[in-house]
Amino acid sequence: MNVARDQLRSFVERIERLEEERKTLAGDIRDVYGEAKAMGFDTRALRRIVKERGEDARALGEFEAILDTYRAALGMLRADEAEAGEAAAGGPGRAAAS
Repeated sequence: MNVARDQLRSFVERIERLEEERKTLAGDIRDVYGEAKAMGFDTRALRRIVKERGEDARALGEFEAILDTYRAALGMLRADEAEAGEAAAGGPGRAAAS
């Protein structure tokens, strides 16, 4: 029983350390966004870029094509942008079914 208790304690302590590191990292990231904002950068756009860079390029391309198709259907794109979105998604029917 002591072995299980020691293992449990070890897991809990490791998790606590990692949680502390996460808090520190979150604060550091917040500081970097603050610096970027102070320099005139749009932090919302930066967050989007960071998110996109972490995603699979193929999946991101497919998602963007679907977004363009939906935007076109809602009249949010110019005609030339709408055609490009539909072509990339394999046509409007394919994108809507995904």
